[in-house]
Amino acid sequence: MNMFFPLAPRYRLDDESPWLKGIDPTRNYWLHINGEKTLTAVIPGLTVSSREEFKENIFKFRGLEPGAHMIVERAAQSCYICCISQNCYAVEGYFNGALVWHLFDKETLESLLMTSNPDWKCAAKDIELGREMLARSLQVSAKI
Repeated sequence: MNMFFPLAPRYRLDDESPWLKGIDPTRNYWLHINGEKTLTAVIPGLTVSSREEFKENIFKFRGLEPGAHMIVERAAQSCYICCISQNCYAVEGYFNGALVWHLFDKETLESLLMTSNPDWKCAAKDIELGREMLARSLQVSAKI
């Protein structure tokens, strides 16, 4: 059987361009799209209420086969993580109102998912991202 190996660029921990802006206290992943600092996307991250749920979700991610997906459920929104191939995962997100897919290698995406551990605390510099997210949500509410 031939293994599908996509040649599309993807976010990696050892990327030369800094693509991760940060992870806010509510576990949203802030990405500089393709390393471009003027284009920032926010992807809802995994949240859990217990260690058991944390382990269950990490094992579910590790068990994804090509073509399978899992859903990251959030109160306001959810997104899909799709396994494209053995080391390529697509994460659904929105940018400027359009649905986009961000590609990650397995190690990188698993590292992001590990922030769902109940003991995880965001970096002090990323607390400001939480404030920015709150400001964005207030702007959306004001437009309705």
